[in-house]
Amino acid sequence: MNASVATHDLPWTREEFAARLKAFEPYYHIHHPFQRAMNEGRLSKEAVQGWVLNRFYYQTAIPNKDAALLANCPDREVRRRWIQRIIDHDGNDESEGGIERWVRLGIAVGLKREDIVSHRYVLPGVRFAVDAYVNFVRRASWQEGVASSLTELFAPSIHKERIAEWPKHYPWIESHGLDYFKGRVQEAHRDVQHGLGLTLDLFRIRAEQERALELLKFKLDILWSMLDAMTMAYVKNEPPYHCVAGFQPGMTAAEISGAAHV
Repeated sequence: MNASVATHDLPWTREEFAARLKAFEPYYHIHHPFQRAMNEGRLSKEAVQGWVLNRFYYQTAIPNKDAALLANCPDREVRRRWIQRIIDHDGNDESEGGIERWVRLGIAVGLKREDIVSHRYVLPGVRFAVDAYVNFVRRASWQEGVASSLTELFAPSIHKERIAEWPKHYPWIESHGLDYFKGRVQEAHRDVQHGLGLTLDLFRIRAEQERALELLKFKLDILWSMLDAMTMAYVKNEPPYHCVAGFQPGMTAAEISGAAHV
């Protein structure tokens, strides 16, 4: 066997594999121009509200994604730990959960609860990106679902930045709106340790390790694409169908049809 080929096929050490996963940090959506503008106080109130509305669609999809992963996983010990992620979002008798805290964030930025929970104003690009992620995890192996979740490696820093910067830049946001981010700092750190450890254990041969990198990049693409859609709508003021006379964001298909019929 050719020595160079053999070396190329050798699996990375656990440390090198972890380092290669963490090297994707520059592609995390914290570096997207929309996200940078938001954390530097350069977004309008409408843009901040639009982000909260659209991101809520992602928040509500995460428990569905995790439930799909659990349904595919035969490992009891993995399920016993992973299920905590669903509880973190959905809550239980002892905790309201992250989804409800996100609704309170929406109210804190001036939105109505019914507009938040209805998903009526979710941009098509955001909806397609989030649905693609959930559908992927439903069809993938549970191991691939774990690897695709590893964007959480970079999440604690983004929550800390919002907690520190938002009160300075957006004093009009009621302080309780930051409760979601405060709660996620600790939860995200715990999830990082579990998800990374599982990935390092499960993806052992070189081809599997390279596949894990592809899955992490896929999830990064999802998050980046969501912000691309929001940039078009709330920064460039070119939301979907902005050039169609009579169209208003949030219109149902029946409302569009009725307007066109008239």
